[in-house]
Amino acid sequence: MTSPFDAWITEDVEVTTLLAEEWRRQTSTLQLIASENFASPAVLAATGSILTNKYAEGYPGRRYYGGNQIVDQVEDLARRRLTALFGADHANVQPHSGANANVAVYQALLEPGDTILAMRLDQGGHLTHGSPASMTSKAWHFVSYGVTPRHDDPDAPGELIDFDNVRDLAREHRPKLIVAGATAYSRLIDPVAFREIADEVGAMLMFDSAHVAGLIAGGVHPNPVPYSDVVTFTTHKTLRGPRGGAILCREEHAKRIDSAVFPGQQGGPLEHAIAAKAVAFREASLPSFADYAAQIVANAAAFGRALAEQGFRLVSGGTENHMVLLDLRSFDAELTGKQAQEVLDRAGITTNRNTIPDDPRSAFVTSGLRVGTAAETTAGLRESEFAQVAALMARALRERADEGSVAAVRAQVGELCARFNPYASFTG
Repeated sequence: MTSPFDAWITEDVEVTTLLAEEWRRQTSTLQLIASENFASPAVLAATGSILTNKYAEGYPGRRYYGGNQIVDQVEDLARRRLTALFGADHANVQPHSGANANVAVYQALLEPGDTILAMRLDQGGHLTHGSPASMTSKAWHFVSYGVTPRHDDPDAPGELIDFDNVRDLAREHRPKLIVAGATAYSRLIDPVAFREIADEVGAMLMFDSAHVAGLIAGGVHPNPVPYSDVVTFTTHKTLRGPRGGAILCREEHAKRIDSAVFPGQQGGPLEHAIAAKAVAFREASLPSFADYAAQIVANAAAFGRALAEQGFRLVSGGTENHMVLLDLRSFDAELTGKQAQEVLDRAGITTNRNTIPDDPRSAFVTSGLRVGTAAETTAGLRESEFAQVAALMARALRERADEGSVAAVRAQVGELCARFNPYASFTG
């Protein structure tokens, strides 16, 4: 097997060899990490473009260096496309990541020590939602809401955002900012309910849509922009763009948001990445992207049903977005998320361990596994293939002590990936 990188070999054989090996890994194994996707060749090309050479501190029309006539047009194009895509007043496309975007919002809208109400990390929240491991918890005071208790009733399984808890905590602590959004939550998140609570206590609302931005753009998740003061997201998950972040906000917050990104937090923007973001925003505006987003959700639902049939318990009883969060204990009480991730790696199935609500195990070990359908939907898998993947996962985990069985699963995975190569037409 060759890769597009084989033609780029220079005297730096080591790096080029590693690039080729990673290309082969991505195209010969299944990518089920919910925060990953396959960017288009156009996005990859823009990311590796000549714009990487240009220093552009500041914003279009207000740079601290010369020679930015073209770069200004690139960044303005990205901003226009993004505001049109989501119906927002203002966009900042410079954040290097979603975490940078979140911290910039806090810096722009809050004073040190102000109270923020956000989702608990061990119940679906992100590190920047106030984890003790993040600098956010040192600069601001976080209060955490969670999900409802788990129930055995299949019609009301629980583990959904507890809006009564959100409202009670908001009334008690009077946060200056409420954060909606999650990194491990498989249901739709209602921006209207959060807006109502924010208005009741006089708080601003930030919606962290890192995982679902592409689903919003594709019309299969509620758009939080009309209800939020600020919306943050990453560009590389369901939006299928380059690695990076972005911020949308109401016009009244625009100047403070921009100042918090530069010079408040970052120096020179990555204009090659911004060009790639512009490409991704155009791709997400096409009718075909709406079809893609709908297929992501349909695939996740089918994947979840097939996994449940194999004996896995689905946290919250199912999925309404691109991810499925699995409780492994119903499948095998002794199996940890860490073990499952490692076994599946050997079987050619890339996943990540994840805590589940009220997880008795540590965040490094976990009782859960998080899987997503965005990347392999890009590759072309549909519902029937995801049912096949569920069966392969179950076999690898049940027969994990038998290296022959794991190898047999990997061979079947290889056959599936050969049929669904996201870069089959990529000529380098």
